[in-house]
Amino acid sequence: MENQVMLTQEGYDELKARLENLEVVRRKEVSEKIKEARELGDISENAEYDAAKEEQAMIEGEILTIKEKLRKAKIIASDKDSKEISLGKTVIILNKKFNQEMEFQIVGTTEANAAQKKMSNESPIGKALLGKKEGDTVTVIAPAGEFQVLIKKVK
Repeated sequence: MENQVMLTQEGYDELKARLENLEVVRRKEVSEKIKEARELGDISENAEYDAAKEEQAMIEGEILTIKEKLRKAKIIASDKDSKEISLGKTVIILNKKFNQEMEFQIVGTTEANAAQKKMSNESPIGKALLGKKEGDTVTVIAPAGEFQVLIKKVK
């Protein structure tokens, strides 16, 4: 079976919006840049033309990537009432070794973004937490070694 791309509804909607922006807005912008660069004359030594063509290739590549992700997407609906950790849930944990609290949302790998506090379900900590509940102490096996976390809250 081909690899599914696990997404929350929010992540799916963000990908759809990004795709629409690329197809409708960015394609038109880069097409205009190519047209303007062609009007400058000889395209064989035209840096603007080369840059615009490169940008066009990057946009088309991203469009194909997003379409493939959307084609393989499996939207995971989070059971709002369940206190069990699953995709889409936000968790507050306490790293016992450093006595440090962290809050983040468990998301599919496509949506993972540390700056937005979105942790991949395939990361060591994401894998360790899936299926666990508030109050559980979980051992996380990471490349830097094992550590324990206490699940303080699931929302």
